[in-house]
Amino acid sequence: MTDQDLYALLGVPRDADADTIKKAYRRLARQLHPDVNPDPATQERFKEVSRAYEILSDPQKRAAYDRGGDVFAGPGGFGPGFSFTDIMDAFFGGQAAGQSRGPRPRSHRGQDALIRMEVSLAEAAFGVTRELKVDTAVLCTTCHGEGTSPGTHPVPCETCRGTGEVAHVQRSFLGEIRTLRPCSACRGYGTLIPDPCRECSGDGRVRARRSITVKIPAGVDTGTRVQLAAQGEVGPGGGPAGDLYVEVHVTPHPVFTRDGTDLHCTVTVPMTAAALGTTLTLPTLEADVEQGAGTGVETEFQLDVRPGTQSGSEHTLRGRGVPGLRGGRGDLVVTVVVDTPTRLDPRQEELLRELAAIRGEEKPDGKVAPGSRPSMFGRIRDAFNGH
Repeated sequence: MTDQDLYALLGVPRDADADTIKKAYRRLARQLHPDVNPDPATQERFKEVSRAYEILSDPQKRAAYDRGGDVFAGPGGFGPGFSFTDIMDAFFGGQAAGQSRGPRPRSHRGQDALIRMEVSLAEAAFGVTRELKVDTAVLCTTCHGEGTSPGTHPVPCETCRGTGEVAHVQRSFLGEIRTLRPCSACRGYGTLIPDPCRECSGDGRVRARRSITVKIPAGVDTGTRVQLAAQGEVGPGGGPAGDLYVEVHVTPHPVFTRDGTDLHCTVTVPMTAAALGTTLTLPTLEADVEQGAGTGVETEFQLDVRPGTQSGSEHTLRGRGVPGLRGGRGDLVVTVVVDTPTRLDPRQEELLRELAAIRGEEKPDGKVAPGSRPSMFGRIRDAFNGH
């Protein structure tokens, strides 16, 4: 037995977790148990499998085995402390009598809470501090989380005598098995509350509205969650509070759209300005920040539209976009759209026709740029070439 690989005996890898080891032993024990298969060789293998499970199910013994130490307590049969109740623990996931876990505490950590908050694009870019009203479970000020009326205290449960567990006996093919289960009278707490607090009905907490200060960092975007530790729900029995998560939703901006840390906007200019060139004064996102005025922050910039600017051309202003959560700042990309007039008075039409005559553009032929739809022969050639 000492020369055999315990992991191979159970048919599990060496990095198998406790649950995998238990399932493997449970499967083999059903196949090899003497009540099912009385063959002497099978009984011997059952003992080997059981001893392997004894070692690998115990973290300390498993660690010693992995290091190459001697973890077998004695010859033959099962090692000390390994009994039929241990086998049943592997089969049914129960707890053997005599291995009490004790009463479970009434106090538990509270749940995390989630609220959604709308912010403007400027607030998301440069950060903002808000006061929020939230409805959460808070500590009951009458019983201070104990759940009892003033002047009273929990009393030990007579059914389980304060242990929170009661023994149950069941019969199986291995004989009589005793297991421990949570006491139904006290629900495993080991104590009863004969006179619950009227304010919280024994829960140790009540629901209330309170104000909290939320600081949204610069650079957040829609879907970003800001964590506020211990600002969530107070737990049952006055347990510690969970965390509060504030999920940010950025409202649309009338001028700018956002792409990561870059900002985009479109400016429309007349065709005369596009042809002759001009200088435009445009706002920056800082113009939306109330405290921007008088603080030296530029709330506008000058955009030079060069003569001959074509519709769709882009101008990039470095470092005028949205700050990143980890530093840096994106760009502001301005797209120029040339506005072609749709209605002309007689004088305007006369001037445009005169300009067209001067430029020789009365009957333009048009220009076909690369990237237009290929011809039939071009498509056939591309098909044969695998494009």
